[in-house]
Amino acid sequence: MSYYRYHAFFCVNHRDDEACCQDHDAQAMRDYAKQRCKELGVHGPGQVRINQAGCLDRCAEGPIVVVYPDNVWYRYDSREDIDRIIEEHLIGGTPVLDLRL
Repeated sequence: MSYYRYHAFFCVNHRDDEACCQDHDAQAMRDYAKQRCKELGVHGPGQVRINQAGCLDRCAEGPIVVVYPDNVWYRYDSREDIDRIIEEHLIGGTPVLDLRL
């Protein structure tokens, strides 16, 4: 069994020369996701881990989060999208189809 049920990586990379996830306030969204998982009691060993990542190389599609071990890539626009990823996928186990890349 994996140490975490789900591991979500938020790209928080910043590029000066092209589009990047940080153009969409990705760090704040990652921070929100981590805090929300803590509030819901699902953050920690055996459950969910929210991490930041450098460039995930999908800059033009950003902002991006990828969830492992399911290898599901998402694009999000709002806290509501993050809430859906947390509630439907990270808690409920069902990927959010309309946010998938």
